[in-house]
Amino acid sequence: MIDLHSLRDEAAVLVRQAGARIAASAVSPVHEKEGHYNYVTELDVAIQEFLRGGLSRLLPESVFFSEEQENAPMTDAYTWVVDPLDGTYNFIRSRRASAVSVALLKEKTPVLGLVYQPYHDELFTAVRGEGAFLNGMPVHVSRNPFGKALTAIGTSPYYAELADATTFCFREFLKQGGDIRRVGSAAVDCCDVACGRADVFCELRLSPWDFAAGALLITEAGGFFMMPYNERLDFSRPACILASNAECREQALRIVMLAKELIG
Repeated sequence: MIDLHSLRDEAAVLVRQAGARIAASAVSPVHEKEGHYNYVTELDVAIQEFLRGGLSRLLPESVFFSEEQENAPMTDAYTWVVDPLDGTYNFIRSRRASAVSVALLKEKTPVLGLVYQPYHDELFTAVRGEGAFLNGMPVHVSRNPFGKALTAIGTSPYYAELADATTFCFREFLKQGGDIRRVGSAAVDCCDVACGRADVFCELRLSPWDFAAGALLITEAGGFFMMPYNERLDFSRPACILASNAECREQALRIVMLAKELIG
């Protein structure tokens, strides 16, 4: 039987070490990846390999599923889903809004999640069924109504076909809600919803390493995590993501579903 509490504590040490490398690094060689405005640094790869080694030692029977590698199709086995440096372009531009995101999945469902924002020394953790925590203290989603909602929106810049639908979301969340934010790190956005700093987060296409840990944090904090364009939650492939508190769920979902009609 896997002891998720011990895994959480041991993984937290690794995640903090990885984050310290981000905070201590002013520059790292940059390379372009496939897609518009899509970059990777050598630090992304170095941290990924550091986490691969450490997490694999913690759970030798596990699979490693991460952004900066070719991944085999996900199975029901224990699987670490990792973004070694979420918010790479923020890091490149010294914007200090990047994070390390690590989730453990069993049967393709998150059972453990950790997100570390090193610039503020904030470690978010969750074990399925036991709540969400920030530096060991419980966190909860907000109770703000949609008319006063602060909505975080990702722009999916790699996918030109989503530009019009994303712009629609910006306009409608701004008109019908309170205000909007563009942080540049989906992991940070998810944590903001989990602890009540934002009321809604949406992005029309994200990869599993961007949201697997955040999804567990949000639901354990009392919020809703949805993939509106899917028939069911699927953490093995890219998806449209919507997260919210209970008060904002219905209106936020309506906007995202209307945006679907604009996708080419």
